[in-house]
Amino acid sequence: MPRGPVSVQLYSVRDRLAEDLEGTLERLASLGFMNVEPYGAFVVGSDRYAEALAATGLVAPSAHAGVLGLSDPSPAFEAAVAIGVRTIIDPAHRTDDWESIDGIARIAERMNTAADRAREYGLTFGYHNHWWELEARPNGTPALELLAERLSDDVVLEVDTYWVEVGGVDAPALIGRLGDRVRFLHVKDGDKSRDTKKQLPAGEGAIDVPAVLDAAPNAMRVLEFDDYEGDTMDGLAASLAYVKNLEAGR
Repeated sequence: MPRGPVSVQLYSVRDRLAEDLEGTLERLASLGFMNVEPYGAFVVGSDRYAEALAATGLVAPSAHAGVLGLSDPSPAFEAAVAIGVRTIIDPAHRTDDWESIDGIARIAERMNTAADRAREYGLTFGYHNHWWELEARPNGTPALELLAERLSDDVVLEVDTYWVEVGGVDAPALIGRLGDRVRFLHVKDGDKSRDTKKQLPAGEGAIDVPAVLDAAPNAMRVLEFDDYEGDTMDGLAASLAYVKNLEAGR
């Protein structure tokens, strides 16, 4: 079965990027990555990112930028276009609105408005979850699912499978219920705790990574560490090798 491409969330190597942008991207390319997902730092450094991506042969099909609630998100959209991004993803929207049906409707309205603005720049808008959108269950259903029902058809989801499990929901089952709206998966592993330093390379923790990948075979797999006790580059190399070996046996 064909599988979606693999990417890496650059937040994983944020300290290295701050010291040496192009050198860090070169190292990721040498590990076998072809795609990267920048985080918000690119918005004020889009020229440098564009140059570094071109120099290393990497592409950024998606990127994170916090735009929800901004009166003028155009700088983020312009920066995304400048580095070749096609999907701009808001990485987190922490609000008490997740706790009620009316509040979720307000969140959906914000996201639909952001999607309208993004469309003006030729971009698709998406949202990335943490645990709170799963722990909140106003009518017994995880708030993220209630949100999906209220989003415009072209708004996509990047499901962070680790945080879904931390929120007490089975990630493969959730992905199945969300369906084709899931275009990106954040793939990470660990003990399902909020202690990010306990995260592990894919296949070494408690997350059923094979089931996660099977649940959305066409989604882009974005490898990430929020934190890692070891060398992050080694951890990313191990995650990439695991995913490639896993899918080579399919």
